Amino acid sequence: MLFADIIVNISHENLDKTFQYKVPSALEGTVSVGDYVEIPFGKGDRIINGYILNLTEEAAYDPAKQKEIRAIIKEGDPVESKLLKLADWMHRTYGSTMITALKTVLPVKKKVRALEKRTIVLKLTEEEAAEKLQLFKKKHQTARERILQALIEEKELDYRLVTTKLNISAATLRLLAEQGVLSIEQERVYRNMKLDAERTVKPELNTEQREIADQILSDIQRDHAQTYLIRGITGSGKTEIYMEIIEAVVASGRAAIVLIPEIALTYQTVLRFIKRFGDRVSTLHSKLSEGERYDQFERARKGEIDVMIGPRSALFTPFGNLGLIVIDEEHEPTYKSDTMPKYHARDVAIELAKMHHASLILGSATPSVSSYYEAVHGNYKLFTLDKRAKEAKLPDVTIADLREELKAGNRSIFSRKLREQIEERLDKDEQVMLFLNRRGYAGFITCRSCGHVIKCPHCDVSLSEHKGGRLVCHYCGYERASVTECPECHSKLIGGMRAGTQQIEEQIKKCFPQARVLRMDADTTRSKDSYEQILSAFANREADILVGTQMIVKGHDFPYVTLVGILAADLSLYANDYRASERTFQLLTQAAGRAGRGGIKGDVVIQTYNPENYSIIHAAAQDYEGFYREEISYRELMSYPPCAHMLAILVESMQEDTASDYALHLAAYLKNDIINMIGPAEATVKKISDVYRQVLYIKSGDLGELRRIKDQAEQYTDAHPIAKGRVTFDFDPLYGY
Repeated sequence: MLFADIIVNISHENLDKTFQYKVPSALEGTVSVGDYVEIPFGKGDRIINGYILNLTEEAAYDPAKQKEIRAIIKEGDPVESKLLKLADWMHRTYGSTMITALKTVLPVKKKVRALEKRTIVLKLTEEEAAEKLQLFKKKHQTARERILQALIEEKELDYRLVTTKLNISAATLRLLAEQGVLSIEQERVYRNMKLDAERTVKPELNTEQREIADQILSDIQRDHAQTYLIRGITGSGKTEIYMEIIEAVVASGRAAIVLIPEIALTYQTVLRFIKRFGDRVSTLHSKLSEGERYDQFERARKGEIDVMIGPRSALFTPFGNLGLIVIDEEHEPTYKSDTMPKYHARDVAIELAKMHHASLILGSATPSVSSYYEAVHGNYKLFTLDKRAKEAKLPDVTIADLREELKAGNRSIFSRKLREQIEERLDKDEQVMLFLNRRGYAGFITCRSCGHVIKCPHCDVSLSEHKGGRLVCHYCGYERASVTECPECHSKLIGGMRAGTQQIEEQIKKCFPQARVLRMDADTTRSKDSYEQILSAFANREADILVGTQMIVKGHDFPYVTLVGILAADLSLYANDYRASERTFQLLTQAAGRAGRGGIKGDVVIQTYNPENYSIIHAAAQDYEGFYREEISYRELMSYPPCAHMLAILVESMQEDTASDYALHLAAYLKNDIINMIGPAEATVKKISDVYRQVLYIKSGDLGELRRIKDQAEQYTDAHPIAKGRVTFDFDPLYGY
C-alpha cells in the first residue's frame, strides 16, 4: 500500500504540518511528488486541495483510519508543482528534511500583506451630485456633504486622504457606496524597488561576442537546451552576451534568471539591465524587506516581469515559463549554501533547467576548477573570450616582494612601488582601488611573551579587535572589552596584528591627506542602501580611493580606475582548505581585472610574502590555462574534487562527549563499505556557540556511491537520533570544518 504525505497550505506558517493519506490503487502508477490533489479534510470531510510532499510505503498511523486521495488535479499551479519537485530533489540529494528543502525553495511564502491603493470615485452626473449635495446640506449631514463637495471638485480622491485629512469614516463611505453616490476602487500596487533608469542604445557586439551569442541562440531556437561555460578575461564583455541572449529569450515569451554572487553587485548589474529592458526587470537580495521580496515574487508569478536578478535565492523565482538561467562569476563560493540543504546553485540550476527545458549559461574570468573540468570533459559547452571589449588593454602587473621591502627598511603597509603609483594617480585625477581580503579593524590579540590568544568563551576561535576597544567573535557575536595585559602571564606585551580595512583607511589618510577615501566592507554596508550609495559615490568620482574587502573586486566596472593595489595577497593561501590556491588565484585575477577598463591602460601591484607561489604567478599573468593545468595535477594526485568527490558528515552536540561518541559509532557503522574515510576528529573550529563539532570525510570517485553512503548514514541517524544535537551532510564542501 502506498501513502502520501500532503501539505494543504503552502505557507511558512504551516510547513511543519503534513497529513498522510492513502493512495488508491487506481492512482498508484500515476501519482508523484509535487502533484496537486483533491482530498477530504477534517471531521466534515470537506473537499480541499493540497500538494504531495512525499510518497512512502510506511504508514504514519493505522491505515484503517486514513482517508484516501480523491483525485489528481491537472490544472494545479505548474510553477508551485515544479518547485515542490525541485525541493524533493534537493532533499534527496543533499540529505536535508523535505520541510527544510521546501522552506529554501519557497523562501517568501510568509503572510505578507499585499499593498493596495484605494481610490474613491464619484458615480453621479454633475446635476445628480449637485442635487444630492443640497439634500445633505438640508439634513445637516456634514460628513457626507464634505466628501461629496470634494468629489465634485476632483472626481477621484485617495481613500487614505479622505479618511485622514477629511475625517470621513469608513462607515460613511460604505453607506454612500451602497447608495450609488461613489465607488471604492482597489488596485494592487507594488513596493517601490527604485529601479528607474534611462534606456540606452543597444551596444554592438564585437566579432567574438557575436559568434558566441549566435551559437547559443541557434541551440535555443532548435530547442537544444544545454549547459554552457563562457570563460572570458576580465572586461571581455560577458554581460553584453548575456543580455543579447536574454533579449531573444524574452522576445520568444520566456523568462530569464540572472544570478550574481553578492548584493554588492546588484546595483551596477541591475542598472545595466534596466537601461536595456526597462521595468520588466526586478531584483532579489537579502537587504529587501519581506514585503518587497513578496511583491517581486508575485510579479514574477503573474508574468509582470521577464528578468529576475539576484544572488542564490533568486534561483527560486516562480517563473512559469523559464527559458534561461545565467550564473555570472560562477566561481564564487557564495553560490554554495552553508545551511541545510547544503546545495550548490550551479547544480540546482542544472536540475531546474531540465524541468523547464531551459538553457544554463555559466560565466567567469576564473571559472571554478570543477566547472572547467566538466567543460574539458565535454559535459558543458565551452566558449572562450581572450580579448577585452572596446579594445581595452589588460593592465601591467607588478609583484612587490614584501620580504625585500622589509630588508630595505620599509615597514609601511604600502610597498614603495604602490606608494609611488598612488601618488601618480592622485596627480592625474585618476582613481585607485585597494583590496584587502580580510575584514575588521584588527586580527587576533596575542601575547608576545607567552603566546596566549584571547578567545571567545563560547567558540573555539580568537576574538577580533574593533574600534572603540571592543573584542568581537565573528561566529556568535560575543563581545568584551579589550585587554591591556595578558590574563595568563600578566605581560603588558599584548596586542593585535592590525591589518583590517579600517586601519588601511587610516593609513591612506595619513600618507595621502589630499585623497578622498571611501571604505567598503561588512561594517560600512549594514544598511539597506549602503552598497548603492558607496558604489554610486565612487562611480560619480566623489572619491579618489576605494578601499575594501572582496566585495569591491567582483564585477564592478569603473572606467577611471587605473590602479589596483592588492594588499597581503597571500593571506588566503593559508586557509585550511584544499581550494586555497584556487581561491587565491581567483581573487587576485578578479582584483587585477578592475584596472584599466576604460580608455586608459591600468596598473596592478600585488604585494606578497610568497611571490614564487604558482597561483600568484599565474594571476599576475592572467593565465587561467596555466593555473588550471598545475592545480588539476595536484587534485588528481590527492583525489580531491573534481577528480574525485568528498562527503563531509558533521556531528554537533551541546555535550563534547556525546558529539565524539556519536561520531565514532556512526563511523563504525559506515566503515565496512568504505575504503577512504578520514576521521572522525574535532572540527577545525571545534566549538561554536557552545555546540561541539566532530567531522568525518569520505572520498570516492563515484558521486552515486557517496549518496548511497549518505542515505545509509541517514538511516542510522533516524534509528539512533543524537540527543540534543544533529548530523548534517555536505558534498564537495568548499571549506573545511
